[in-house]
Amino acid sequence: MARIELDLAHAYRQNPKQDSDYALLPLKMTFEDGGAYALLGPSGCGKTTLLNIMSGLVMPSQGRVKFDGRDVTRESPQARNIAQVFQFPVIYDTMTVAENLAFPLRNRKLPTDQIKKRVGEIAEMLEMSGQLNQRAANLSADAKQKISLGRGLVRPDVSAVLFDEPLTVIDPHLKWQLRRKLKQIHHELKLTLIYVTHDQVEALTFAEQVVVMTRGRAVQVGSPADLYERPSHTFVGHFIGSPGMNFLTGKVADDGIHIDGAVLDLPVGRLLPAGDIKLGIRPEYVAVVAAHTPGAVPVTVAKVQDVGTHLMLSATLAGQTLKARLSSDAAQLSNGAVVWLQVVSAHTCFYKNEEIVA
Repeated sequence: MARIELDLAHAYRQNPKQDSDYALLPLKMTFEDGGAYALLGPSGCGKTTLLNIMSGLVMPSQGRVKFDGRDVTRESPQARNIAQVFQFPVIYDTMTVAENLAFPLRNRKLPTDQIKKRVGEIAEMLEMSGQLNQRAANLSADAKQKISLGRGLVRPDVSAVLFDEPLTVIDPHLKWQLRRKLKQIHHELKLTLIYVTHDQVEALTFAEQVVVMTRGRAVQVGSPADLYERPSHTFVGHFIGSPGMNFLTGKVADDGIHIDGAVLDLPVGRLLPAGDIKLGIRPEYVAVVAAHTPGAVPVTVAKVQDVGTHLMLSATLAGQTLKARLSSDAAQLSNGAVVWLQVVSAHTCFYKNEEIVA
C-alpha cells in the first residue's frame, strides 16, 4: 500500500488561461496508506481525470504525484504497482474464474501454492467459490464485474486499488451487497482503496473519507458525517442528501438576520459578518412551531407529500423554497396555509460567498 500525495492541476488544452480551461484546478491532497476514499461528484467534474492521474494513465499538465514520498509523475501504472477496476468488466472470457483471478499473480511469477491460496481467499470474499471452474464467458454481467473486482483485489502487494464507477453494470438489488463486501474486504486486507462515483449512497456507505468535486475543484474532503452536518460549501449541501440542504438568503445587521421582513436573532455565541448571508439547514432539522417563535419564519405551504415514513412539506418564502421532513401528525396542513418554521438552531450553517462561516 502507499500514501499518495497530489500537488497538481490538469488541462487537456494547451496554454490554459481561465478556470474553464482546466479539467482539474490546482489542488493539494493526500490519501493515507490503507484508507478508503471516494471521489464524488456529477459527470464532468474531474473525478475520473484525477483517478487516471493517480494510476498513471494521464500525466498532469502541472505538478507532481508522489507515492510514499517518491515522485512517480512520469512513471507508468505498472511501475506504480496500481490496480484499477473500470466501469465495465475487463476479463478474459476464454479463461475460468480461477484463471482470471490468478492471472495478475502468475504475471508476477508467484509460487503456485500462494496463487491458489490467494485466489481462494478473494473468491470466498466475493462469494464466487462455487464458480471458480466456470468459464467467464458463460457468466452474467454481474458475475463478470465481480471477477474484475477480484482481479483488482487479488494482489497483496499493490500500492492502491482504484475503482472507476465499478457498480454501474451491477443489478441494483446486488449493489448494496457488493458495497458491503468491498467495505468488509477493506477492513480485512487494509488496502488503499479509492472509489469514483456520482452516487452519494455508494460514496457515503463505502468510504471513510469522501472528496466532493465540482467543476474541477475539490470543494470538501471529510467523513460522511462532516459532509452531511457541516457542508463547507453550498454545493456540498445541495449535492449531499435527498432532498438536499435548504438555503435561505438574508442579510446580517446589528439587530439580527433579516429574511423577507422577519428578523431572526443571531445564534448565541455566534458572530456573523455583516451583509448578505445564506442560512443552510437540513429538512429533518426544520420544525413547525408557534407563530413568532425565535428563530422561525412564516412560510406558505405549497405541497405536502406522504412518503410513507414521514411527510415532506414544501413551502415558499419570498420566492425561496423550503423543505421540511415532518412526522405524520402534520397531515392537516393544507396548500396555501401560512405556518411558522424553525430555521435557526444548533444545526444551522451560515454561508458567505458560498463558503461556510467558521
